[in-house]
Amino acid sequence: MIDHHNGSIRNANSLSGGETFMASLALALGMADEVQSSAGGIQLDSLFVDEGFGTLDDDALEHAIRTLDQLAGSHRLVGIISHVDSLKERIDKQIIVTKQKDKGSFVKIQA
Repeated sequence: MIDHHNGSIRNANSLSGGETFMASLALALGMADEVQSSAGGIQLDSLFVDEGFGTLDDDALEHAIRTLDQLAGSHRLVGIISHVDSLKERIDKQIIVTKQKDKGSFVKIQA
């Protein structure tokens, strides 16, 4: 890994949880773009991101949210699975799944 913040080369094992999440998100987005551009007509209209947001500091969380907002604005469906309250407050359309003690789960759609 090249750390463009300070120009050093780092072992991937030295990345924090937040850095690992951001690298994984960047790779997933890049891979989706590459598949679309080179796979002859395949279009990826949906992206689901499962957790990882809790490992981000405030600035990195803001950057990740802005990036995903831009993707959602470009006619893509972006699904986020998260327990981070500050993130949940910013998502206007939600599917909320609540585990019930004896009856399985309860699903509520909030638009």
